[in-house]
Amino acid sequence: MKSVVLSLLLAASAAAQTLSVSETEKEIQVMNGDKPVMTYHKALVPPPPEADPIFTRSGFIHPLHAPAGGVVTGIHPADHYHHLGLWHAWVHGEHEGKPVDFWNLKAKTGRVQFVKTLETKQQDGVAGFVVEQEQLRYRDGKGGEPLVVLREKLSVMTRLVEGAYEIDYDIEQKNVSEHALVLAAYRYGGGIAYRAPLDWDATNSDYQTSEGKTRKDSHATRAKWIAMHGPTAKGEATVTVFCHPKNHDAPQKLRTWDNGKIFLNYVPIQETAWEIKAGETITLRYRVVIADGKTDAAALNTRWERYAKE
Repeated sequence: MKSVVLSLLLAASAAAQTLSVSETEKEIQVMNGDKPVMTYHKALVPPPPEADPIFTRSGFIHPLHAPAGGVVTGIHPADHYHHLGLWHAWVHGEHEGKPVDFWNLKAKTGRVQFVKTLETKQQDGVAGFVVEQEQLRYRDGKGGEPLVVLREKLSVMTRLVEGAYEIDYDIEQKNVSEHALVLAAYRYGGGIAYRAPLDWDATNSDYQTSEGKTRKDSHATRAKWIAMHGPTAKGEATVTVFCHPKNHDAPQKLRTWDNGKIFLNYVPIQETAWEIKAGETITLRYRVVIADGKTDAAALNTRWERYAKE
């Protein structure tokens, strides 16, 4: 029996050691052997030629891959050019009595941007990075002089666990301005956001939440986790996002769509307004689990219970 356990541990260790991280001037990439896991963009990435250049942005993850190699994120869809694979930003806020929106770039009142790399890590079966980002407001509300409102530390760490990628996506934000950021209750914004491949639709994909909700009825409900599955060039894959039980307003409410496309946002302020005071630091934690095939609820509950204890 001991030899079997040892063999399993050695196999798991060998698999974990295949994860690596590398960095260039433009991006940070996590790899599983010779297969890409994710790319984080440090440099500005322009939208398609037909889109307004205002949608140029840094500080997001795309592409994100399933273990078999299939791509499970989409970027710059024509319906929402500001959707960027895996990202986060506050929306519908107020600062110094003026409206600010870090999410909807076309409003020209704010944006999120990469600042610098704080750390890359490749150790003990974990590969990832920590970066500094800013959520900045344009004082004139027209894309002019910027003022940094939130300085944030984004930590993204990947493990290979039981054949799936477990990616911890942890956000630490400090209000470095002299005024509170007031966040009105709104249907989306703030927490982790995800846009699926643009060919995922009502015929080949769906949502499933920890509470048994789907595309038809998951919006504005609370869930410990939400899974989204659909096709890739390497077969079907499932992307699941866990909301940590210690998050503000956990289990947070969901923003999902019933129009056939797959978009997700965990929303800390969907039901109740929030305020990040001057000098205050907040933390939001999520885990993204990416698996080949369609993952069942029992397996996801087991993973979530383990995560909830961390």
